[in-house]
Amino acid sequence: MILENMSLDYILSMVVAIAIAISVHEFGHAYSAHLLGDDTAKMYGRMTLNPAKHLDPIGLLMMIIFRIGWAKPVPVNPNNFKNYKLGNVLVSLSGAMANIITAIICVIINKHVNMYAINLIASMTMIYNVGFAAFNLLPLPPLDGWGIVSTFIPYKYNEYVYKYESMSSIIFLVLIVTGLVGIFVEPIRDIIFNIVFLFA
Repeated sequence: MILENMSLDYILSMVVAIAIAISVHEFGHAYSAHLLGDDTAKMYGRMTLNPAKHLDPIGLLMMIIFRIGWAKPVPVNPNNFKNYKLGNVLVSLSGAMANIITAIICVIINKHVNMYAINLIASMTMIYNVGFAAFNLLPLPPLDGWGIVSTFIPYKYNEYVYKYESMSSIIFLVLIVTGLVGIFVEPIRDIIFNIVFLFA
């Protein structure tokens, strides 16, 4: 069993951390899209901090096992943005930025508060938010990193983009099963940790 060697307080803090990481990430996407003129996520009830609205079972399992994972993508219609490319990039970045800001808040809490339960939850929340941000910045469909990169790919390469997107599930599986995902995630995660600990 994955959880059998974990203490109850560790498990509870992990559940809280995952719920927070997922909620702030997806709310970040939805709210930034709203500010930029697209209310698609709001209409689908996704502009919320309620984690139940955002959970993806497989992504949740990955977070429990590997501390990296994903949630259900927030529906966004970039055609509603005044500036398509800028809007797409900002909305794609906003989820990771929400995670990084949350991680920084957790570090500041631990800097000024000395209570075991709070410190444990804050530490766990910081770790999962950093991991969630780093993983989602990978340039793989449908992750945020791909949303950023694909914005700048010329239209004439759409055929290749479509082929790449259609293979994303296989690429995901190979990276996770072989453990290669860590090679790509760890450098991003290290950069984010360095930023977060500037506030420690």
